[in-house]
Amino acid sequence: MAENRTSTGHGARAKVVGAVAVVVGWAGLAAALVLVAHVVLTVGEANPDNGITSTIRDLAQPLALGFHDLFTPRDPKLAVIVNHGVAALFWLFARSLVLRLVRRLG
Repeated sequence: MAENRTSTGHGARAKVVGAVAVVVGWAGLAAALVLVAHVVLTVGEANPDNGITSTIRDLAQPLALGFHDLFTPRDPKLAVIVNHGVAALFWLFARSLVLRLVRRLG
């Protein structure tokens, strides 16, 4: 009987860990995609007054963390490409690292 409770508890823990992994995975991917979308809209010279463009820009700024002014090239487009690109790579790396840790807990 104790074995049944242990296996049931392990199954519940595995479900929770699996759910956390899914949330972490999607959150990290969403952050990277917002940053990449901001880069694409900036390089493509999207209308900055457009609702989509301004929403993506507003979402990207806090997601860029400390990377938004890490490099300061003279060309503002290049600055967005490099800084927000590095931030997107950071989110993908952090996502991968956290997913590994979460899965090891499970």
